[in-house]
Amino acid sequence: MSEPVKPRRAAVASFLPGPPVDRTRVEGWQRWVRTRDLFVPAPVLSMEQYLQLTPRRRRIHDLHRLATHSSLPLQSTPMSEAVDWLVNARIEDGAYSHKAGIRTGVMVNGGGAQGKTETVCAALAAFEENWLEVNEYVNPEAMAGTRDLLAPVAYVRCPVQATPVSTCQRILDFYGEDYKNMRQEDLIRTVNAAIYAHATKALVIDDITRLKLHRERDQDVLDLLLEMMSMSVTLILVGVGIPTSGLLRRGSFDPVTKEWAIPPVRDRGRSPNPDAPTQHERRFEMVDLQPFSYDTPGRIAAWVNHLAALEESLRLLHDTEGLLTSGSMPEYLFQRTNGVVGLLEKLVQRGCRVAIEGGSERLTKDLLSRCAVSPTDLPDLDADSGEQPLIPPVKPSPKKRQRSRNTVYDDAGPAAESAG
Repeated sequence: MSEPVKPRRAAVASFLPGPPVDRTRVEGWQRWVRTRDLFVPAPVLSMEQYLQLTPRRRRIHDLHRLATHSSLPLQSTPMSEAVDWLVNARIEDGAYSHKAGIRTGVMVNGGGAQGKTETVCAALAAFEENWLEVNEYVNPEAMAGTRDLLAPVAYVRCPVQATPVSTCQRILDFYGEDYKNMRQEDLIRTVNAAIYAHATKALVIDDITRLKLHRERDQDVLDLLLEMMSMSVTLILVGVGIPTSGLLRRGSFDPVTKEWAIPPVRDRGRSPNPDAPTQHERRFEMVDLQPFSYDTPGRIAAWVNHLAALEESLRLLHDTEGLLTSGSMPEYLFQRTNGVVGLLEKLVQRGCRVAIEGGSERLTKDLLSRCAVSPTDLPDLDADSGEQPLIPPVKPSPKKRQRSRNTVYDDAGPAAESAG
């Protein structure tokens, strides 16, 4: 007697995301480094090719296109290239130096949704891959006969209302170290040991402007971070409004030199060392990740070039060349986003969804005027730290969205598919 035929298991779509990635844990960070470029965008199809698909295959293709627009690649900009260069330079200078002592750190400043975190993480991932290759994927500092632990980069986020204890715990959480019942001195010692044991060369602390320097415990956290710099690790601090936060000193931006001017201040008596207030400035170099500008021919050209690169990632059924770059569209998009790349990405993503669902398969100013970007589209940006960007208001169009036969929600079912 023959065995019953088992039902065939449907193949999993290749564009479906895997398990959530938590970059604040060593396993999650390293998995993100390995897989960050593996997503394959939807193929480019013409309207004729699309209509030749069965209804079910059209639905799958539409979902793949939506996944593509939700996973737009990080586009390089003149501003992000400056950040990338400085972060790489500081990490490599420290990682390959044979000298003992403090490594110069970097503070990455910028507004919300301007790509600070992703720019820094991309630079760190490239460094980690290169460092591992040079060292043949072996910890050069590991003791013979012991477990070979490798974590060239550690990424953590500053705790809300941070203290030295909670900051150390966040760092130890990244490594998966146990810190139960540890006192502050023990925590600091364990952090030092973990950084050394894992051969960590760069320690990133995101959302650093959660520190409010008028609180004494926040001052203690900053002192702790300065002490960590003596562990032969390069410290990368990322935040919003760093020059006015007190992390350096209250400063002003010089539009001519493109640098922050930090005026001298008097010692307030917290430390008997008159040079203590300048330690942060001596140990960190700050770089500002600014939004695009639209006030000179060169800056306008940079904005248009960015839009042209974005066009290549879109998967609409009509030709996307010139979709974002022709006519008055560049100026319109700048007015809608203030040149903030994160807002631009969300606006285009929302517009593509509406264009696919409505069947127009085009981005126009009229369609985009019906697409509003709100703070709920940027849930990972902490409003308390000033990360939520100013979103230009737009009056929604009274037109109702129409659905067509090629919407992702239309599925004629197996019968229609077999008929197709």
